[in-house]
Amino acid sequence: MSVINIRSNIRDYRVTFHSSPDFLDFGSRFQDFCCIVDETVWEIYKDTALAALPRENVVVMHFDESRKNLDTVQEIFDQLTGRDAKRNLTLISIGGGITQDVTGFAASTLYRGINWVFVPTTLLAQSDSCIGGKTSLNYRSFKNLVGTFYPPSEVHIHTPFLSTLKEEDFLSGLGEVIKLYIMGGRERFEALPNLLGPMLARDPAALLESVRESLLVKISYIEDDEFDAGKRNLLNYGHTLGHALESVTAYRIPHGQAVLIGMAFSNIIATERGNLSAARRDAVADMLAQALVTRPTKDEMAPAALIAAMRKDKKRVGSNLPLIMLNDDLSLVRINDLTEDAAVSALESLNTWLF
Repeated sequence: MSVINIRSNIRDYRVTFHSSPDFLDFGSRFQDFCCIVDETVWEIYKDTALAALPRENVVVMHFDESRKNLDTVQEIFDQLTGRDAKRNLTLISIGGGITQDVTGFAASTLYRGINWVFVPTTLLAQSDSCIGGKTSLNYRSFKNLVGTFYPPSEVHIHTPFLSTLKEEDFLSGLGEVIKLYIMGGRERFEALPNLLGPMLARDPAALLESVRESLLVKISYIEDDEFDAGKRNLLNYGHTLGHALESVTAYRIPHGQAVLIGMAFSNIIATERGNLSAARRDAVADMLAQALVTRPTKDEMAPAALIAAMRKDKKRVGSNLPLIMLNDDLSLVRINDLTEDAAVSALESLNTWLF
């Protein structure tokens, strides 16, 4: 068992890695608790890893992108307010990033905040979203427009959960792992090509290493900018186009896969601006391609719809588009002056890479 401690202005918390699922015996630690469990995770593990959970403390729910909204939060409120425990209740979330977002928002707002524990079961949640304290909900056609900052008091990671992930969900998480390794400095960047093969094969040692290293990279961006006022915004590398692709495809392109395409788009613009060499751009593109399996159609890459979606980016300031760009020395920079004409030109180049 190993532990990563995280500083937060709201409350410090820690991520604990477990080789065994024995930690899921929450009844031995909490008197009043409710476990909200993603239904897919429950069906796979209800008789094995999750068997220690008392059935009367378990609420099984369906979570997907269409459920990341206030209606689902109200369903959770209905489940929790019917219990005797109020502010002394501990909410335990077991599932992926959407489970985390919805239950975390509920925990942060019910009774003005209750104790919250998160057990991430997907690669995306384990390597990225489980830390940082953000909860996010979609509102109408706007992605992640509503949310709070509310870190869990505890995060528990058991990487063997990743062995049963659907391939598309696993590769979605791999997109964020690649992003974080690129952002994590030269040593991690140079290690990435050799790590991709074992990761794609779901080698247990490679999974454990990549999850831990990804979290360490993210910590370096969030601890000094918890509320996303500066450096933390660089974690949105690949997200300007990525979020637009999710929206245009009605989330057929999962988040991490969309971010892979978004990074390629950003790198094209960085090269055009002289920030990134063509050699570095192509080397990164080769790594992105190894993990990219869910591609948009040519119709879904229509510039007008994508740019309209990018204009809904909640971090946009001014009349142009925001973008996080990679520099040749692997540092990143935010720009706010990407014109629509430049975006259209980059999308044309991106289509050559995609198709």
